[in-house]
Amino acid sequence: MSTTSSAAPGADATARIAAYPGVQRFPSRDLTLFIQRHFLSEAQCVELVTRIEANRRPSDIADANGDGYFRTSETCDLDPLDPFVAQIDQAIANYVGIDPKFGEPLQGQRYSVGQEFKAHTDYFEPNGQDFAKYCTVAGNRTWTVMVYLNETPAGGATRFTKVGKTIQPELGKLLAWDNRQPDGTLNPATIHHGMKVRSGLKYVITKWYRERPWG
Repeated sequence: MSTTSSAAPGADATARIAAYPGVQRFPSRDLTLFIQRHFLSEAQCVELVTRIEANRRPSDIADANGDGYFRTSETCDLDPLDPFVAQIDQAIANYVGIDPKFGEPLQGQRYSVGQEFKAHTDYFEPNGQDFAKYCTVAGNRTWTVMVYLNETPAGGATRFTKVGKTIQPELGKLLAWDNRQPDGTLNPATIHHGMKVRSGLKYVITKWYRERPWG
């Protein structure tokens, strides 16, 4: 298996991911979404949680809408020079078949009780106030890959609100979705809600890919 694709970033990711054993594709014409259980091992998840705990900060948001409770999680900018982080980053690139040069640095997120990320899309709105700030160099986001690092006793699901799909946290489970429609335009059906954690803690890692090499 080749590690990356020479085509436009993410152009063949759908076919590549669909061919993996055990992968589940959400049956929808509106959204390209895959679920792969056991992508990461328990030991890998524990290592990532340790790093998130050590270097977390309040999460930020583009195009602030005045809602101070819109995104209440914490974020960790995982060190790309850390050999373990680099190994995880490469495993994700191999999975989707996108050259790592198109990827943003890997991030971790931590949600405690009551924290959430209200319904949002991962791409940047072309008419948004922060579009030029985030997209001038590398362009918009294409694919999102997210991996749950633990299971929460209650709450913390990811709900794709327009298509009515709710996914529960499960250790090592990967979600991958295309933020674009087949014609390359942005897909509003990717809107999703990181729902409130009701009990325990929730940890995930997130990887975003761009249209052009990351600056």
